[in-house]
Amino acid sequence: MDDRLKQLLTLGREHYENREFERAEHYLGQVLERTRAFADVHNMLGVIFHDAGKFAQAQAAFEEALSINPRYTEAALNLAVTYNDLGKYQDAKEIYSRAMAASRSQPESVDPFARGKIANMHAEVGQAYADVGLTREAALELRKALELCPGFADLRTRLGNLYRDVGDLDAARREYEEAKRSSPKYVPARVHLGVALFSLGRREEAIREWEEALGLDPENRTAKMYLRTVRRAGGA
Repeated sequence: MDDRLKQLLTLGREHYENREFERAEHYLGQVLERTRAFADVHNMLGVIFHDAGKFAQAQAAFEEALSINPRYTEAALNLAVTYNDLGKYQDAKEIYSRAMAASRSQPESVDPFARGKIANMHAEVGQAYADVGLTREAALELRKALELCPGFADLRTRLGNLYRDVGDLDAARREYEEAKRSSPKYVPARVHLGVALFSLGRREEAIREWEEALGLDPENRTAKMYLRTVRRAGGA
């Protein structure tokens, strides 16, 4: 590899890591003019195209990356996301299945961007199941999402809501508590945790959660309403 190519690769990767996509594309494009042998260059360009809404170009770039390295898990997941955005749902499902099988043997190699997108895809499918009353299937999809992104407090709270709605209050409480641990400032987890605790007969703990929620969000109407109602009932 000549010195100029090394320089272009270094600059392209640095700008990409800093999410300076326009500059990264400039240098990575020059790399492709010299050689098309680097799978990661195609993958980075695919992410850049996807971020710009150029899904067809993103698809071509990810497919090129996989033609060079068929075991490139990150590119496979990125391609699955792109297929989904293009409405190619069966293609997305197939490539996703292959990517997840590969990622089990190398879980740390998956780009957080891809993890987040795939997790949200699972959440969307879960919501579709929930909308038609298929709670078990909805919970399964949310658990898949959380396997990829365990720190997504909003998805964990939604899973807690599913458990609560089918009457499994202890499971709901555990999910809300985990959401609170992963994101202490995420107010909905605290509000819902208060409801679960109150339903379990743990009134003082519930009040404490709602008070802490209001400490983070003084205008939270739901927490205010619960506190007012519970305190009035307690006084009566």
